[in-house]
Amino acid sequence: MNFKLGDFVRFVDEKREGYITRLIDSQTLGVTDTDGFEIPAAISNLTHVHGHSTNPTVQSENLQVPISVEDFNEIGIFLAVVEDHKASSVVHFTLLNRTSYQLLLSLTSDKKGFYKGEFASVIQAKTNSQIYSANLADIEIWPEFIFQILSFTSTNVKPKNPLNFIKKFKAKDFSGAKKEVSGLNRYAWVIQLDEPLPLIDAQKLKESFFKAPSLQPIIAKPAKEIDLHIEMLRDDHQFLAQSEIINIQLAHFQQALDAAIVHQLPSIVFIHGVGNGTLRHHIHKAISKHPQVRTFMDAQKEKFGFGATEVIFKV
Repeated sequence: MNFKLGDFVRFVDEKREGYITRLIDSQTLGVTDTDGFEIPAAISNLTHVHGHSTNPTVQSENLQVPISVEDFNEIGIFLAVVEDHKASSVVHFTLLNRTSYQLLLSLTSDKKGFYKGEFASVIQAKTNSQIYSANLADIEIWPEFIFQILSFTSTNVKPKNPLNFIKKFKAKDFSGAKKEVSGLNRYAWVIQLDEPLPLIDAQKLKESFFKAPSLQPIIAKPAKEIDLHIEMLRDDHQFLAQSEIINIQLAHFQQALDAAIVHQLPSIVFIHGVGNGTLRHHIHKAISKHPQVRTFMDAQKEKFGFGATEVIFKV
């Protein structure tokens, strides 16, 4: 007697029924019963349950009803994975053909380089066909599935390229919510096999290749003398703490120093005042290690005393 995956069978020598979910060898099959347990069974001990169809491949007339090009649907091939209504551990793969094409489908399993043809048939337009069954508890040892699909129509539509879809299922594929599937009247996990690739705007892609480089921010040329006294930098200086004042002065110093280097000035003078010497100390510390500074010195002692520093840049 010929059996295939998904067949609903009964044990000859005991009151037990279930689905064939594994082909163990030429004489033994794995049958998952309604309690979810897979039982090795000899083929000679199994019989079909008449009137119980588990692989309802829809057969239709060879002649198709003519479809106008305007009503022709080119996209819509889905795989629905449905839990069995008697044994939730058993799932059935159902091919949903929502297109206007006749589909020639073949399903091959790849188990670590061992290939096996599992299903092949013509699936008519707007029909469903159950193509495979398996025990969900064994998902970690499921093979990789290779779907190959040819599309045919007698309508005046440009031929479609063959579809190859390869899928290795993982537990996370069944962690999401199920969707109600029209035509099956069941909830299922649904995967689209012919999902269109995202459209690429050729013009935008071209523009991105030839896009002008972003403009660098314009840095103003600094004056030859930079006065760092806080009253020259902030109108609200009387409300600032001493730590805030020194930070503002050093930030202004650094900005002017960088601008002088960008504009390749030969030198620049920073007027920092005498005070307690803190600002002068920080400035001298910064420029003494700067790779673009050749030397520095007190500037115009007769005018500023020790309250200004001239920085000489490398040529």
